[in-house]
Amino acid sequence: MKKQKVTIKSILGMICFVMLLLSVFFAVIKLFTAPESPADALPHERLKSDYLLMVLQCLLGIAVLFLPAIIEKRFRIDIPNFMEGLYFVFLYCAIYLGEVRNFYFVIPHWDLILHTFSGVMLGAFGFSIIDIMNDSRRVKISLSPAFIALFAFCFALAAGCIWEIYEYIMDGVFHMNMQKFMLENGTQLIGRLAVADTMEDIIVDTLGALFTCVIGFFSLRRKHRRENTSDKQQEVCTP
Repeated sequence: MKKQKVTIKSILGMICFVMLLLSVFFAVIKLFTAPESPADALPHERLKSDYLLMVLQCLLGIAVLFLPAIIEKRFRIDIPNFMEGLYFVFLYCAIYLGEVRNFYFVIPHWDLILHTFSGVMLGAFGFSIIDIMNDSRRVKISLSPAFIALFAFCFALAAGCIWEIYEYIMDGVFHMNMQKFMLENGTQLIGRLAVADTMEDIIVDTLGALFTCVIGFFSLRRKHRRENTSDKQQEVCTP
């Protein structure tokens, strides 16, 4: 039987899986004892709705934890280990630290930090997708650095948009406050304040993706210039 090699990526994935699974059991137990309304709760005590959100977020995290492995097996591609490692770190920070350990309220601007990080990560992943396609024998493509950068940028923004749609649906169906449209005491915000959290998330997603795509564009352009120069030199040397 072939022994699988233990990598940093697999260790990070296992840590994230175990912590999310334990958090599900913890949140389910607390659902039976937590107060239902702020009037019945102590200061800063979590409500049943908070633990319900924790359960849903952790279950979603466990489900998408296996997404890279499914993509690799289904499409027969190899996602870079560092990308998978960053993916596991992001899930750990967003779900376990953010929701379970309450970093969204303990650490100032934790949500914005994560959205910026996700924009950078998704932009890099967009570049990786094109790189994987370029190296694939089944797909023959040759794209300009500008187009690759544009694709990576749009890919990152689309993923960020899907997340905001998910938050909007969860708030509407389960009466949560993922988009921070109301205060802790239940007072609903109005006007620009009601959409401030969502727009801040989209803005930092955009800035993070733009940062990655600009660096990736110039890196690819230098690479293409070196390849073109090398090809011209070979043509000159060929009799």
